[in-house]
Amino acid sequence: MNAVPDRVGVLGGGRMGAGIAHAFLLAGAEAAVVERDRMSADAARARILRAVEASIERGTTTFPLETLAPRLHVGVDLDVFGHVALAVEAVPEDLAMKHEALAAVEARLPSGAVLASNTSSLSIDDLAVVLERPERFLGLHFFNPVPASSLVEVVTGTATDAGLVAQAQDWVRALGKTPVTVADAPGFASSRLGVTLGLEAIRMLEEGVASAEDIDAAMVLGYKHPMGPLRLTDLVGLDVRLGIAEYLAERLGPRFEPPELLRHLVAEGKLGRKTGQGFYDWNDA
Repeated sequence: MNAVPDRVGVLGGGRMGAGIAHAFLLAGAEAAVVERDRMSADAARARILRAVEASIERGTTTFPLETLAPRLHVGVDLDVFGHVALAVEAVPEDLAMKHEALAAVEARLPSGAVLASNTSSLSIDDLAVVLERPERFLGLHFFNPVPASSLVEVVTGTATDAGLVAQAQDWVRALGKTPVTVADAPGFASSRLGVTLGLEAIRMLEEGVASAEDIDAAMVLGYKHPMGPLRLTDLVGLDVRLGIAEYLAERLGPRFEPPELLRHLVAEGKLGRKTGQGFYDWNDA
């Protein structure tokens, strides 16, 4: 029977970090989440507990809140990573920020612990250059929303130990999700394909080919996608998608060059659901 680690640490308690902690909590682990300050930590704890309560109401876990809540530890002290078997970095998609975060976490990990990044596009080898033990490092790319998503990309770096990959695959299965294993490459498999579709949808909207609603309906009804590419971009965040597209354009060429409409909306602060406006109006959502 596959089992998750007893103790998991997550650096970053935003939407993705909170979702990762939530998933491991429901699978039986203790989860420690570290945020940059006390206000952010309090917000992260509330976010995770709300999600846990929703899972209980939906019947997706048989554990009561009285059992799950004490397993969650949220704070600002990086030293909690000294007591985990798995640490997952979930800070924004900025190489320098991730370098600083990964080095700080690794310095506190027990020697046998595993370090993972939730990066959706950055090279695992590029991230590993600051690490003392790159063989204990790999990518675990969870998808938003984490509790509902059935996929996790396991991304292997050049130095990643083969046994670690198999262990990570087992952990993903223990979460009730399916691992897809990919070699380190810009955008991996999912982001590269997803961004390609999303950028073309934005170009179509920019050119007046169809409305956002009709472009999305074409993919939902015609190709059985659970959500259209423009609505998904709103969910992910236009700023996040822009950053990934710029990175892929730099690494893979002009076919990933972001459309001007995307740049324009990000400059206006219309980032999708988190700001209330993107390709759709989310203010009443």
